[in-house]
Amino acid sequence: MPEPGTINGLIEASAGRHPELPALALAFSPASPALTYGELRDSSRRLSAALRSLGLGAGQTAAILAENSPQWGVAYLGITGCGAVAAPILPDFPDADIHHILREAEARFVFVSQRQMERLADFDGQALVVITLDDGGAGEPGEATTSLKALLASGSDLAPPDPSLAPRPADLASLIYTSGTSGHAKAVMLSHANIVANVRSAQAVIGIPPETTFLSILPLAHTYEFTLGFVLPLSQGGKVVYADRRPTPATLERICRHERPQAICAVPLVLEKIYKKRVLPALRAKFWLRQAVRVPGLRGLVLRGLGRRLVDFFGGRLAIMAIGGAAINGETEAFLREANFPFVIGYGLTETAPLLAVGALGDPSVAQGTVGPPVPGVEIKIRHPDPGTGVGEIMARGENVMRGYYRNPGLTAETIDAEGWLATGDLGLLDGQGNLRLLGRAKSVIVLSHGENIYPEAIEDRINAFPQVVESLVVERGDRIEALVYLDYELADRAAPDREGQRAWVGRLLSEIKAQVNDKLPVYSRLYQVREHPEPFVKTATHKIKRYLYPGRSPPASAGHPLSHARLPHHQRLNRVERRPAPRAAGPGPGLCPGPDLWRASRLLPPPLRRPVFPGPGGGADRGHPGRKFPPVGGCLSGDHRLRGGGGAHPARFPRCRYPPHPAGGGGAFR
Repeated sequence: MPEPGTINGLIEASAGRHPELPALALAFSPASPALTYGELRDSSRRLSAALRSLGLGAGQTAAILAENSPQWGVAYLGITGCGAVAAPILPDFPDADIHHILREAEARFVFVSQRQMERLADFDGQALVVITLDDGGAGEPGEATTSLKALLASGSDLAPPDPSLAPRPADLASLIYTSGTSGHAKAVMLSHANIVANVRSAQAVIGIPPETTFLSILPLAHTYEFTLGFVLPLSQGGKVVYADRRPTPATLERICRHERPQAICAVPLVLEKIYKKRVLPALRAKFWLRQAVRVPGLRGLVLRGLGRRLVDFFGGRLAIMAIGGAAINGETEAFLREANFPFVIGYGLTETAPLLAVGALGDPSVAQGTVGPPVPGVEIKIRHPDPGTGVGEIMARGENVMRGYYRNPGLTAETIDAEGWLATGDLGLLDGQGNLRLLGRAKSVIVLSHGENIYPEAIEDRINAFPQVVESLVVERGDRIEALVYLDYELADRAAPDREGQRAWVGRLLSEIKAQVNDKLPVYSRLYQVREHPEPFVKTATHKIKRYLYPGRSPPASAGHPLSHARLPHHQRLNRVERRPAPRAAGPGPGLCPGPDLWRASRLLPPPLRRPVFPGPGGGADRGHPGRKFPPVGGCLSGDHRLRGGGGAHPARFPRCRYPPHPAGGGGAFR
């Protein structure tokens, strides 16, 4: 049996206590019954034996490229059970990044779902043993492609791995590649001891009784979901249910109605969407509700009633929702508190496995806007606090702090000092109750010529409170503060039936946002301009905007697209960028546009590089403008057609082009 200080030992101990309880299940899948704890233990042991027989040894790496499923968990425990290292890969990564990870990690084995199989087709690195988590497309054990089912069958005939080869607490368990919001690709090394220590810290704050149903909606390749949505519930005898795809709010409601979960790990975006799309419309739909929330005695009754309806949305049995991965909007948090919704807000990093601070459910000492005190076993201090405000860089120390960055001792030494303190790169302060208040990333702070520090996240929080705003980003341009705003274009459709009316609606809204937000800001941090951003921002797995893709300062004329060459990983850098005139056809007709070749070429790039956006007139509020010609990367890609309309979400029309723009956007963007 594995040592209790390892992930495998923690889960096998739980299996010994609850062998018949369900452990892992897929929602709406009667053909695939839940995997019990006893079956999970036996399957992972058989897989470890089979992997050993194929040559996977201690310290070697096996990757997992797949969506959440019970088989994902079996694969992970099978890998670590034979002393090897698991390298989970987010399915959202572009092909080039996936291939880079496989090469750098020197993975010899990769577990993959059928949906992701084609991502490996052009891999030109080391030889791989590909193991499908689904039954289709597999050969026999020992071939270059086999299946999890075949390996489990072969493992039942093999002797279990030598106990001396079982993982130890200090052994590396996970190699997690994350670019975060800074754009620098980093591989975080987490040991069994790191993850187990964090699970025990979470257990001390979040009590989970056996048979608690967890709904998993975030990718297991991210440490937040892996530690708190996989290892934590399995260590306590809980049942984890997976959706077979990323759920929309409507799908999420159906799954919750069917599974009736008691615990969910979520990112703020989930709650913010529900608040804007369901709660606010419900409050505004009836006159008496609008008046009641203004009366102190009635306000609490109304909001608590909405809180009960929100719990019903999640199945009616929700006992706790852990919110993390990004900052939550202040207005949404205030509503959840007044509505008596069962939630906690946590803070952490991939480098700390991940949890650093969280308040206990219902703890009145945890003030709004804070994430609570450090969890047991974790120390937090503020480095170089400002004498006036107390704000400084957050430093953390504990057994959950990573071993370092893979093959990057220089960056490791910069991040973790000789005393074990990890520099988080986040700014914050500790209040009088010992609760941690976050103010944003140190690298995101804007310092204008007057010398005052401006925290863009605080301004974005005010902008995002508008129900018409999906998300926003505050940047500096020319020593001035500007906001880029991505709007809810369904509301634009309802506001006006035609394009001119929608454009006017957008213009009025941007002016209103600027005026109302500036009224609440100090003079030195007020917005000079609010501009429409016509498509969603590129985000991390936990829905934090990748700020490095949207540099605030305008690039020099020679720099080309704002995504500068130096910001890209070496394997994605361009050798040359040329602008060539589009070939013209002899006459009207489909030959006018050379779009298909350029479109196909653009798909080879990571998604952020497919989206050069050229702002329209009027301060950039419009995506297109009648009569204006854009460079030859917009719309139909020929540069020869005039863009008509704007409003961001509505396609421009190019009647003479057989390669129209993407239906989700206007002209001027690759998709």
